[in-house]
Amino acid sequence: MRKKISFFIVSFCFVMISSVCSAQTAKYVFFIIGDGMGVNQVNGTEMYMGEKDGKIGTEALRFTKFPTVSMATTFSATNSVTDSAAGGTALSTGSKTHNLAVGVDVDNKPLVTIAERAKNVGYKVGIATTVSIDHATPAVFYAHQPQRSMYYQIATELPKSNFDFFAGSGFIQPTDPKDKSLPTIYSLFDKANYTVAKGYTDYLSKMDQAEKMILIQEDGADNHSCPYAIDSKPSDLNISKITDAALSFLQKGEDKGFFLMLEGGKIDWACHSNDAATAFNEVMDMNKGVEKIYQFYLQHPTETLIVITADHETGGLALGTGKYELNLKALASQKLSQEELSNKIKAFRKKNYKTATWKAMKALLSENLGFWNEVSLSKEQTSALKEVYKSSFSNKTVKFAESMYAKDEPLAAAAIKMMNSIAYVGWASHGHSDGYVPVYAIGVGAELFQGKLDNTDIPKKIIQAAKY
Repeated sequence: MRKKISFFIVSFCFVMISSVCSAQTAKYVFFIIGDGMGVNQVNGTEMYMGEKDGKIGTEALRFTKFPTVSMATTFSATNSVTDSAAGGTALSTGSKTHNLAVGVDVDNKPLVTIAERAKNVGYKVGIATTVSIDHATPAVFYAHQPQRSMYYQIATELPKSNFDFFAGSGFIQPTDPKDKSLPTIYSLFDKANYTVAKGYTDYLSKMDQAEKMILIQEDGADNHSCPYAIDSKPSDLNISKITDAALSFLQKGEDKGFFLMLEGGKIDWACHSNDAATAFNEVMDMNKGVEKIYQFYLQHPTETLIVITADHETGGLALGTGKYELNLKALASQKLSQEELSNKIKAFRKKNYKTATWKAMKALLSENLGFWNEVSLSKEQTSALKEVYKSSFSNKTVKFAESMYAKDEPLAAAAIKMMNSIAYVGWASHGHSDGYVPVYAIGVGAELFQGKLDNTDIPKKIIQAAKY
């Protein structure tokens, strides 16, 4: 009899505990997307951090210590290799679509996004990125267009969403490129009662009075993207400030709970340029945003879900190029991105076109990449760079090195390629690949993300955990 009673009590307790666990709802959902961040972008960053600290092995990022770690496939409806729009749409809606599509299905019919679901059931919603707010990944959460390049049309959908908070570098097409009689997107934002803050200081002065907020960079800054982390100045808008702004604004007023999508958008851009040091710094920078979100999770562990993944891998990054070696610590001598190095070489060209010397250019490369000082170059490597210099500076017409988001000086591209070679880092292409992307989760419903996933599974599981 005692055994039966004991068994009943244990069974009852198990049922009660299971019911309580299953009843938990993710009131606060953080969906973090590292654009272009494949498995090796994460592993390479941790190996780089480890080598900088003088050890062989990894120095863990915050999110790689999450209890649930898995991987996901990223193919689109029309190709094994997705673009950011189709990959993002899969993550925002749970449906595959054709490449270039934003929030629509293969027949270009609108799909309901996870952010729209959250808003429809009463949660606050934030969409934040380090690139433009009308770029593919942020756009797929609030817009519905057949082509990602329809920036004006995408931006006009922002006020229709009625989401509470947006942040990013700015907008690519504030006016319709074909019909100038149409209203600017800023007039549409104003009519929908959005407050536009230009820079973090301006945000702080306006947040208390704002009903809905759009945070962008200060006037004069690049509206396409925030600066790379490796190039960023303290005054620049960055992912840390954007995360702080999102957290403070979404917690303002009545505590309804919220959904926040945060994108580390320029991991992808650095990988398109095959710039390993800049890519690893972008992953480290995204991790700063994750750290802030993790601190929020520690305060609300039974109500918060954090999910981190990528829309695709970019560049086909390889850690090791034939020799059984890595020399990632060499990348620590790179003080700027390929893009910024190109800008310095352009300025040098403009100022010294007729009097330019290899000695002066060598000093520029040494100052910014550590070549011939911290980083040793062989005679052959030095000769190779000198030949690119002579070729590009002896001709009036310069053939720039082009990638998805950059048009760089040939010497800048050659120097960064040399740095990759010294670090034993390889790249398959300047485009996307179909490589697996990692998935990390912690909090309410994190166990749902175990095992191999497809990208379309991820929003469905978030919906399940949050009961949208």
